[in-house]
Amino acid sequence: MPLYAIVCKDKPGALETRLAVRPKHLDYLNASTGLKAAGALLDDDGNPIGSIIVVEVEDKAAAQAQADNDPFTAAGVFESVEVRPWRLAIGSF
Repeated sequence: MPLYAIVCKDKPGALETRLAVRPKHLDYLNASTGLKAAGALLDDDGNPIGSIIVVEVEDKAAAQAQADNDPFTAAGVFESVEVRPWRLAIGSF
């Protein structure tokens, strides 16, 4: 199955909402099928400003559904979400 990178950037001022919803977000990711890696994008001070999630799923529609159903999406944390096919070049899962 192909890999997809989901790159999410937070809305300005979304940190408080992000932190409040984070437990639901982590539960959602831990229950997700095909999750390969996930983590926060950070600003220069170490504060979260977005997310990168890598999933191995059947197609782009399944990767988009992963993003659409994320509690951060429902809470309005993200300003933008981009789903792209992704190829692992170095390292392994």
